[in-house]
Amino acid sequence: MAQIIVAAEAQGPVLAFSEGLSFWGGVDAATGQVIDAHHPLCGQSLAGKIVVMPTSRGSCTGSGVLLELAQNGHAPAALVFREHEDILTLGAMIAGRMFGLPLPVLRLSAAEYETLAAAQTAQITSTHLTADGWSVPLAPLPTDRLTLSDADRAMLNGADGEAAQLAMEVITAMAAGQGADTLTDVTRAHIDGCIYASPANLRFARAMADMGGRVRVPTTMNAISVDHAHWREQGVPPVFGLPAQRLADAYVEMGARPSFTCAPYLLQDAPRLGENIGWSESNAVIYANSVLGARTVKHPDFLDLFIALAGRAPLSGVYLDADRAPRRVIHVELPDGHDDALWPMLGWLAGRLAPDRIPLLTGLEDTKPSDDDLKALCAAFGTTSAAPMLHVAGVTPEADGAIAADADRVQISRADLAEAWQQFNTGAPEVDLVAFGSPHFSLPECRALAALIDGRVRHPQTSVIVTVGQHVLDAARAEGIIERLEAAGVQIVPDICWCSISEPVFPPSAKVLMTNSGKYAHYAPGLSGRQVRFGSLADCTDAAILGRARATLPDWLS
Repeated sequence: MAQIIVAAEAQGPVLAFSEGLSFWGGVDAATGQVIDAHHPLCGQSLAGKIVVMPTSRGSCTGSGVLLELAQNGHAPAALVFREHEDILTLGAMIAGRMFGLPLPVLRLSAAEYETLAAAQTAQITSTHLTADGWSVPLAPLPTDRLTLSDADRAMLNGADGEAAQLAMEVITAMAAGQGADTLTDVTRAHIDGCIYASPANLRFARAMADMGGRVRVPTTMNAISVDHAHWREQGVPPVFGLPAQRLADAYVEMGARPSFTCAPYLLQDAPRLGENIGWSESNAVIYANSVLGARTVKHPDFLDLFIALAGRAPLSGVYLDADRAPRRVIHVELPDGHDDALWPMLGWLAGRLAPDRIPLLTGLEDTKPSDDDLKALCAAFGTTSAAPMLHVAGVTPEADGAIAADADRVQISRADLAEAWQQFNTGAPEVDLVAFGSPHFSLPECRALAALIDGRVRHPQTSVIVTVGQHVLDAARAEGIIERLEAAGVQIVPDICWCSISEPVFPPSAKVLMTNSGKYAHYAPGLSGRQVRFGSLADCTDAAILGRARATLPDWLS
């Protein structure tokens, strides 16, 4: 029987997607139009539609985009999934519970899903889903299987205040949807909802702060949407800068640390193997699970704060040993002489091949990737897959574990890598902007860029911007690296990341950007409206100096 994940009624035309979609970077929060240039339904409007897709993918910020769409009247009429889904589900739940804007979410069996996907129109009531004369009963999620501690029950009954009570109400509702039997303690949290994706994010955070919300575990904050200390002098309009700053300040008011980085694993106190944490931000979640061996579900925006307020999360998904096993083995045909551009392309391709399951990558056992290579791999994987982690044989700490009994096998060939390079390089070769730091640059990456520039100066018509966390900025400045980069014409911007950067920090005149990030190469066309080039760190550095990118495949792919 079909399940009601979020109860509400709706009707409208059916819009079925063959693959998942990240609402952040994939859907215009003001209009509901699909803007992901790599998605087969790019250009379609979701507004008022019964949206049918296997599951979502990509950024945890999708919950905030959905909340904004609900508040501005451009949301889908309903969301229907075949697989487990958290990000949009949480956005729909918040829209109804906090703002009185109900939006139903259903989960169907494979057969039911296929029938609905072929329909023209559908109607959802409290008891049935009906489409083109076909009807299926709807069952609510069971709520009696969740075992709570005495402290959980006290919080749920309001003993710790209104904000903590709401947090526990949503956590237990999400636990029911995930099939969890109990909750687990988390040692720390990371907030992704501090990005000013839309006014909805500020409305939510301000409401929670006004309720007296206060985090109870150490909590870091993602990159925000402005340079917190310098946005005015950078020319950012107050109509954007003020609410973006106020959003960040609301989380600081609730006790979060103003770390302002999308790479919290670069901080000195990174999580350890086996540690249960409550993180949001897709690249950080995937890196924490895959590379560090810590444990966190890819929590959607808003749930990240609720988990920080409660110190508890549903014990489900990759918190559990069994759910960390790979269900697809991807063998990589490794080209000789590859450079660092290999890793983001591999992550992007692996996500396309494993959009709904954890993969194990083989064929890379002798590569010895750096932490930054793995950072690029995980970030790009998160753009095309809903999975919260991956394994790399001979590299990541849990790659030698048991493979799921139902795992299958596929391959990434040299030709696949060449095709990915072509898809990332659709822009003209003349480059107006080189964008480094998606996710934020590490200290070793700052050192490597300074060494590659080696006293040269950027092309006068090509801007070069590096985004970093404040902790890396301070360390790089102490080593004299920032002085060297600035002498070459490189601009260093803290607090912001490329997926939240806006004009005028993003040069308004730039028509073609180049990046070494697979994550930003994927999202940039939709987020910035610019043409994109992609290459290795060295390729991007050469483009910064020459003002022009190579127009042919790199030697190791040609």
